[in-house]
Amino acid sequence: MDSETYLGDAAVGADYLDDYEDESSAEDDGTLPAGRYLDRELSWLAFNQRVLELAEDPDLPLLERANFLAIFASNLDEFFMVRVAGLKRRIVTGLAVPTNVGRGPRDALADISAAAHELQNRHAKAFQSMVKPALDEAGIHIESWSDLDEADRIRVDDIFSRQIFPVLMPLAVDPAHPFPYISGLSLNLSIRVRNPKTDRVEFARLKVPSVLPRFVQLPDDGTGQLRFIPLEDLISNHLPDLFPGMEILEHHEFRVTRNEDMQIEEDESENLIQALEKELLKRRFGPPIRLEITDDMDPVTLSLLMQELDITEQEVYRLPAPLDLGGLFEVTRIDRPSLKYPKHLPTTSVSLLPGEPTEDPDIFASITKKDILLHHPYESFATSVQTFLEQAAADPNVLAIKQTLYRTSGDSPIVEALIAAAESGKAVLALVEIKARFDETANISWARKLEKAGVHVVYGLVGLKTHCKLALVVRREKNGQLKTYSHIGTGNYNPKTSRMYEDMGLLTDSDTVGKDLTRLFNELSGYAIEKKFKRLLVAPLHLRKGLLKRIATEAANARAGLPSGIRIKVNAIVDEAIIDALYRASNAGVPIDIFVRSMSSLKPGQERLSENIRVRSVLGRYLEHSRLFYFVNGGDTQVYIGSADMMHRNLDRRVEALVRLTEPDHIAQIESLFDRAMSETTSSWWLDEDGTWTRHSRDESGAPLDDMQNVLMREIMLRRRVGVLR
Repeated sequence: MDSETYLGDAAVGADYLDDYEDESSAEDDGTLPAGRYLDRELSWLAFNQRVLELAEDPDLPLLERANFLAIFASNLDEFFMVRVAGLKRRIVTGLAVPTNVGRGPRDALADISAAAHELQNRHAKAFQSMVKPALDEAGIHIESWSDLDEADRIRVDDIFSRQIFPVLMPLAVDPAHPFPYISGLSLNLSIRVRNPKTDRVEFARLKVPSVLPRFVQLPDDGTGQLRFIPLEDLISNHLPDLFPGMEILEHHEFRVTRNEDMQIEEDESENLIQALEKELLKRRFGPPIRLEITDDMDPVTLSLLMQELDITEQEVYRLPAPLDLGGLFEVTRIDRPSLKYPKHLPTTSVSLLPGEPTEDPDIFASITKKDILLHHPYESFATSVQTFLEQAAADPNVLAIKQTLYRTSGDSPIVEALIAAAESGKAVLALVEIKARFDETANISWARKLEKAGVHVVYGLVGLKTHCKLALVVRREKNGQLKTYSHIGTGNYNPKTSRMYEDMGLLTDSDTVGKDLTRLFNELSGYAIEKKFKRLLVAPLHLRKGLLKRIATEAANARAGLPSGIRIKVNAIVDEAIIDALYRASNAGVPIDIFVRSMSSLKPGQERLSENIRVRSVLGRYLEHSRLFYFVNGGDTQVYIGSADMMHRNLDRRVEALVRLTEPDHIAQIESLFDRAMSETTSSWWLDEDGTWTRHSRDESGAPLDDMQNVLMREIMLRRRVGVLR
């Protein structure tokens, strides 16, 4: 698992980091108290702290702990590049508004800085005093130069001269050589040298090449143990080779984080791809917002860096070497199965299994029998959604395929299926969201590939991101009639991340859903204005209103003594109008469960405000990514799944879609999932009213609580075995 497979909508995870321009969505009628929200940014940092707590957990497999350290580092990089950068930019331009808790922008930045400094120090300590010693015991050594004996150093000298030295580019800083541009997230060495002939002290910068391994594997010393040395440490101890004749006075590591948030002005007269490409070029030169340095950096060098980068003391992070622990992703790829989670192999959904073992699967026949609710990665994405599109591309009876694409892998079989369909003469529409943060370049590349193959590529609506996960297949049946087959999901059409993201999807031949999707695709690709859908809730026009209406219905039912209840599973819940509606429902007596992965601005458990609300978070080997909405509705339960989080951007500035489930067993499956997530026997974090997340991972006797994801994997495997036997 790397950052891209843990953050979710982000190459890792930046989609939930772009909400700075929002003002409050709540209309306060005076019935709710002030101070009823938790700070969004501090809540996000609390989420990353929960990731760090996994790295600190000695009960987790060791290489998974190292992986969580790397995920934490990658998460925090993106948080600074987007959220902190966005806040700083708005302070500079004078456009910043108070935060959702009423803090002034400069005070908010100070709060973020204090929390981030504390977390980065804790992160470094977790590596130095917990994970690194455990790696040593397991025979995986991350050495420093001082650990190497003379024989090692001779062997390393050869590695340096042959594989590293030719790639290095030291840059002098003097009147003839201005201070060089320091690229964002690059690891660098600051070097001060003295010329013995002139006694002049000079400064140089050396970029640690990202094209080389972050941790260089040392030659076998005969012990059979794996040994690595950080690339920058190896380079630092060969500086005389780079500056012959000069005296090396000081050398230190540093790393700069820059603003990589982009502002796209969408103009109908300008090609959106060209505008985006210009912004991607500008991204490289965003202003610095964080300077990480090794804690032994001398004051002279630090003063020079702060001056040249225009960095404040608050933005300097002093840490023990090595910096950039995101590089641990390389170490976690070591083939040591005993130090990793046991392998889980996704199973094919029982509903998609052929009637006889010798039969080939026919996904259209399976969907015709009954709606199919998929749960990834427990159930295979490859044998369900991917097969659905591949069979559609190959089926001569399929006339058209329409699909949204937000993020997908560069070598995606989904893209290849759409190309194959177009080349065979089918009508194919791909709605590509090229503004998906940090995936823009990749999306532009394969969007052009689709266009060359004859796919009708649409880049979405001006001013809105298209975030919904939809696929529609139009097929001519044996009776000559046209029929639609639909897929509505909670996650991206990405086969790679589908193995690590927890997501759900509905496959259906419902004529109602097919007509809804047909109208929605017409709206997205043409000029149709659709006011209502029958089984879908669609943002930005109707999703917020639809959810608020259903929350209000639960409150009315509770007051009338009818069955009521709300259960919501999302990545983040920060929208004030939704939160206020939930507070009012709680006050009416509605029991409310919130199952959230990252941010929650909702304060649970407060008397006369939220005493009927519980908030839980589950983190583990899979990224909890599905969005589910469950309403008791007086006994006639309504359940929706879809792409929307409870954030302003999702409800107001994106095209999102939720679909209502109608099969009783699907509704029961969602209910069971909530029961398990909220159970006191499940390992999870509980949110207190003051914003503190407390981990509950052991029972009163000290025994570990259930790992929900492991339990679900076992249950689904058992369900498949029973289905095969039947």
